[in-house]
Amino acid sequence: MNILQQLINGLVLGSGYALIAIGWTVLLGAARLVNFAHGQLYMLGAFVAWAVMTKLGVNYFLAVPIAVVALGLLGVGLQGLMLRPVMQQNLTSLMIVTLGFGYVFQGGAARLFGGDPERFVSPLQAAEIRIGEIWFTWQDVLTLVGTLLLFGALWLVLNRTRVGAVVRSVAEDPRLAQLFGINAALVYIGVFVFECAAVALGAGLVAPRSPILTSMGFDEVILTFVVVVLGGIGSVTGSLVAGFGLGLFTALFGALVSSAYTTAAAFFVLLAFLVLRPRGLAAR
Repeated sequence: MNILQQLINGLVLGSGYALIAIGWTVLLGAARLVNFAHGQLYMLGAFVAWAVMTKLGVNYFLAVPIAVVALGLLGVGLQGLMLRPVMQQNLTSLMIVTLGFGYVFQGGAARLFGGDPERFVSPLQAAEIRIGEIWFTWQDVLTLVGTLLLFGALWLVLNRTRVGAVVRSVAEDPRLAQLFGINAALVYIGVFVFECAAVALGAGLVAPRSPILTSMGFDEVILTFVVVVLGGIGSVTGSLVAGFGLGLFTALFGALVSSAYTTAAAFFVLLAFLVLRPRGLAAR
């Protein structure tokens, strides 16, 4: 086994995990909200980009931004429908509603796009870079660089701008924030739009690695959950570190033991970690 190759594979996997998780991290941290349709939004992002490419003849580099914008607009509509339970911070209703939306998205996508696997082709996925026995693709490079840029930009916005201060104030106490003239409803809409757009970007960069199915999304949301909890609820930096850590663990465990048990092993690590550090990597 080539350890260096597995480390590279782990970094690539980890960047994908972190990129898919970032929207949920912000949603939980900034709005204290849950979205159990996150995996289905990932699936929709991949299929919207695929449909734009195959049906309209648009190239990959334009199809992905179109999918990001489309899911961002979908986020506006979804948040508008859920605004009352969101403003009331009714987590039970939100869990049920978002779970229902997930099933609606999956059924609608199956009806619209069919149930057969499709190839979401990126020209960068076939462009390999070889250095001795080590290899990776330009798609891997794009995913890694895109993840680092997005996390860096998000950290700057949340910690160094007035927009970030407003979001953090709503996260701390939405009612108190409204007393100071902050439109909490608008902040919630913005956060939800970011989640939908970010998961579409993650789908556009990660999904070309394998065939896409309208039934996919469950594994992605499970691994996203692991990343979010390990990183600490709402911690941008923690999610990035947890994503890379989970990617490295998955690659090495799959190579040394068996890829069939990586999810179970990841949850074992999660349980052990939470016993020692219940608040995740973000705990102080």
